[in-house]
Amino acid sequence: MTAKISKADLEKWADYILDYSLGGIEKDDVIMVKGEHICWALMSVMQDKIIKAEAIADLNIVAPDNDRGKIWGASMARFGSVEQIKNVPNWQKTRYENMNKYIEILGAENPEYFKGVSEELAQEIMRADEPIKNTRLSKRWALTLFPTQGFADMEGMTLEEYTKVIVDASTVDPRLLDEVEEDIYQLLTKSKEIKIETKCPVTGNLLTLKMNIDGRNIIKCTGKRNFPDGEVFTSPDANTVHGEIFVDLPVFQGGTSIQGVYLKFEKGIIVSYSAQEGGEALKKIIETDKGSHRIGEVALGMNNGISKALKHPLFVEKVGGTLHIAIGASYPECYVANPSSEDDKKIADKFFEKGILNRSAQHVDVVADFREGGAGVAVYLDDIKLEIENNIWVVPK
Repeated sequence: MTAKISKADLEKWADYILDYSLGGIEKDDVIMVKGEHICWALMSVMQDKIIKAEAIADLNIVAPDNDRGKIWGASMARFGSVEQIKNVPNWQKTRYENMNKYIEILGAENPEYFKGVSEELAQEIMRADEPIKNTRLSKRWALTLFPTQGFADMEGMTLEEYTKVIVDASTVDPRLLDEVEEDIYQLLTKSKEIKIETKCPVTGNLLTLKMNIDGRNIIKCTGKRNFPDGEVFTSPDANTVHGEIFVDLPVFQGGTSIQGVYLKFEKGIIVSYSAQEGGEALKKIIETDKGSHRIGEVALGMNNGISKALKHPLFVEKVGGTLHIAIGASYPECYVANPSSEDDKKIADKFFEKGILNRSAQHVDVVADFREGGAGVAVYLDDIKLEIENNIWVVPK
């Protein structure tokens, strides 16, 4: 069964991503649009608009067993070898190098296809995919989520209910978020430390996690990359992350839901971890490489227009009144002004050598709910305790 979405909503959705997120279509653009065939309704509308603008649409149709269109799908992680995984065809690399704008439409026909793979080989695929991932991230890019029956089932919703949540959030003018995020953004730019307090529901213990953000660039997210959007984020000095945190909202990763995550950090390193659900999936993430034992992002969710905290990371991390940290890679733009320039690449390399900037094949967001009933207790920017009003973070008056 496929989602029923009106042509008007598809057109509006595509226009926001092409005209706003990607900054418009130029005649010389080569725009890759990647997604499973089940996302065709939106992909087709985008293709038509790109071609009408005299640009090139490179439609990259992803196999249903390939989570987010990595370099290899689940079949390779079940039946392949490390040697096969490393043998990435040159045309794959060239295809990504030749496009200059990138749209990834997330939406899986059947998330079950991603399950039951070799942990070792799945990690090798992540490592083999990293150079292509970095190429994608060096271009102008945007992500969006298309509703599917498989993802609706994961949420325990009908396809119609799930589609309404997705479409309602994806057809709102993203520029409205700019004002909503401004006060938090300004305070973050002046802050040196974030202190996060959460409560473990099992032990009742109050957990505290601290990290230094002094000198980091702060990023307002208003639909330029993720769509829908609504977060303010930065990457901390990875060496300074210390303490414990419990994050309670479920997140879907690699065919599995992960929920009730406990993490303990010492001098920036995850030294202990557990999950109430999806523990093996969490282990697979953290044990991928050296960088996946550290974190690369801290962010505040600022979108109170998302009517339900869906498990998909594109949605759950944006919910107003939540906070997420990312296990794995940092964002280079939080350390340098232009990560694509050769001079700034050298500066970023020095940050990496010092352990301040983190690199990993992983970047997995885990989310704590600070709204009533959630595990979140308090967030402090230096000595200022943030408040929540109308389900979004605000700076106290």
